Amino acid sequence: MGIVGAGPAGIYAADLLTKDETLSACGTSVSIDILDKLPSPYGLVRYGVAPDHPRIKQIQGALHKILDKPEITFYGNIEYGVDLKLEDLRHHYDAVVFATGSDRDRPLDVPGVDLPGSHGASEFVFWYDSHPDVAPSWHVEGTSVAVIGSGNVAVDVARILAKDADDLLQTDITDNVYESLRAKQVTDVHVFARRGIAQCKATPMELRELDKQPGVEVVVYPEDFDMDEGSLKACEESNQVKTNVKILQNWAIRDERGDAKRLHLHFLHNPVEVLGEDRVTGLRTERTELTGDGNVKSTGEFIDHEVQAVYRAIGYLGSPLAGLPFDEARGVVPNDAGRVLDLDEKPVEGVYATGWIKRGPVGLIGHTKGDALETITNLVDDRESLTPAVEPEPEAFRDLLRERGVEFTTWEGWQRIEAREEELGAERGRKRLKMLTRDELTQAARDSWG
Repeated sequence: MGIVGAGPAGIYAADLLTKDETLSACGTSVSIDILDKLPSPYGLVRYGVAPDHPRIKQIQGALHKILDKPEITFYGNIEYGVDLKLEDLRHHYDAVVFATGSDRDRPLDVPGVDLPGSHGASEFVFWYDSHPDVAPSWHVEGTSVAVIGSGNVAVDVARILAKDADDLLQTDITDNVYESLRAKQVTDVHVFARRGIAQCKATPMELRELDKQPGVEVVVYPEDFDMDEGSLKACEESNQVKTNVKILQNWAIRDERGDAKRLHLHFLHNPVEVLGEDRVTGLRTERTELTGDGNVKSTGEFIDHEVQAVYRAIGYLGSPLAGLPFDEARGVVPNDAGRVLDLDEKPVEGVYATGWIKRGPVGLIGHTKGDALETITNLVDDRESLTPAVEPEPEAFRDLLRERGVEFTTWEGWQRIEAREEELGAERGRKRLKMLTRDELTQAARDSWG
């Protein structure tokens, strides 16, 4: 079987297949290839988690153990749709699972959004996580910046913008990221949420972290704390919502500390225009009011905020996959419980999806386990009706890659990359230093190419 995408969703799917009792009972052996366009595995755990979240990054240890299984083979530096098409995969695998995730920003349709200084959150996150396909340079503009959104990504971006760069020295950030963050002059970070405090999407743990940064004061505004019937009901039904509301209310009633930097949380503010001519000079928001069910409506009251940059964190979308149908509005591959559907809404034989490309970017990393279970259960149920691969032998697949000049990396190659990153960290008195460019990554793994 082939899996496209070596993030948690793809790796969990592989793990479930190796443990499936139905396959074991009928004596069916399992061989799984996991392909990724990057030379390294782990997807957004490596390139989407903030560097100051080592607890979440520890998930890599569990994923490492799965990829160590003899039934699983990792191939990096292979781009689906460029190096391989769907027909190639179906030729070599009985079934293919797509686990390519969500890798681009949901668009914000307001005037001025394309001005220099207006950034999608994914650009910034991939930069500070040293994604090998993102330019290494980033100038953090201005002294006052805006972040649009109220989820964990928005909170991460706001925290990194406000944080002292020296506090990141014990993480795996690269030197170029450290130097750029050290040079920033940001004193005020403004986070804008369209709805109220009970609709804040960040987890309580992420929210609390905003208040744990030395020299950074969290500022909230009591006039933003309206609660309607829908908000009260949300508090009753969800401990997370109740906890978030309590955290924000406690911040609103405490005395100001007078720190040099401030992180402002604005609720009931809908961004309607990015201001500026040649580059960002401000953000215009419209005050909203709750409608009784947790939603909001316009008030006609507009406020201009002087900022020199805007970071949009309103959600991610998946990218279209060659040869597969795609729902552009949701950013997912159409599917029924993991079975990919064609334009007539009929299952495409032998083709499945899991993770964010299946259901959209909702939930935490742990939620991908249950998601993968649904997909793999259906794949196993379908096994008798699947057309067998024409050339299932591992060497036949490698021959195809060699014929096309694909310089793929292997699991052994990735372990060389890990070793080199630890060496780089030791040279600077740190535990680890993430490698920066695709060339550096592939060079570290070059001896493992087929």
